Amino acid sequence: MNQVNRVAIVGGTHGNEFTGAYLIEKFAQFPDLITRQSFETVTLLANPNAFAAGRRYIEKDLNRCFLQQDLQDPTLNSYEELQAKSIQNTLGSNRNKQADFILDLHSSTANMGLTIILVNSHPLNLQLAAYLSQISPLVRIYRCSFKSIAENPFVNSLCELGFAIEVGPIAQGILKATLFQQTEELVYAVLDYLEQFNQDKIASTNETLILYDHLSVVDYPKQQDGKIFGMIHPELQDKDYQALNPGDPIFITFDNKTIVYEGVSTVWPIFINEAAYYEKGIAMCLTQRQQINI
Repeated sequence: MNQVNRVAIVGGTHGNEFTGAYLIEKFAQFPDLITRQSFETVTLLANPNAFAAGRRYIEKDLNRCFLQQDLQDPTLNSYEELQAKSIQNTLGSNRNKQADFILDLHSSTANMGLTIILVNSHPLNLQLAAYLSQISPLVRIYRCSFKSIAENPFVNSLCELGFAIEVGPIAQGILKATLFQQTEELVYAVLDYLEQFNQDKIASTNETLILYDHLSVVDYPKQQDGKIFGMIHPELQDKDYQALNPGDPIFITFDNKTIVYEGVSTVWPIFINEAAYYEKGIAMCLTQRQQINI
């Protein structure tokens, strides 16, 4: 990729994540904020019905509807499945409108700070992520790579370039000015970087990048009937991106018994106690911290 011609900024993929949705409305009202000379920038409110209802989704999580096999399946016709096909037609398969770079804006109830979520290791994505982490100490890079695009159910599967921005902590269905402004500044930094890239003004440097690579997910302690009987331990709550060592407290049961982490090595948990993940059986994601040269 020598030239980025079309950048898509997506918000409201989850309707109750207001930061991205309202940024999309702001950019639509003030398009000069996201206009750059060397490429076209378009905006998309991905799930307008869920946003209007203040819900994560109407029938199905939209950000799990972009598997290639599902997009090609005519029998899948829930609201979000049809919406995903429409978005794919707009951003992924229409040659006149196809996006070269997709920036998907999300928010989290977990203490994620400003997280860049990579779904691949394209050099430009890594270089841009490294740049963002250099200009802001709040930025963390979480790599949740898939073996192939066909296995990626996210909006970002529609384009090799781009990533999601996940900010938190913030409750569902509200705005928090600080996170709104920090996300907005990140968006401008991304656009400015791509402008410099198109003008061949990115200096070639040997940089290092700290990555948090996805390892696995952990569910809450549950009874045989599926009901949880414990919660995140107070010592772990809000400790996203901090080391969790074998033997450290991880859950506390409703009768005040501590459950410790029984892994064999240190991990770095993220998305700790994310509200939207209760239905998915995820109490946290475990990652491995590493430093790479790019």
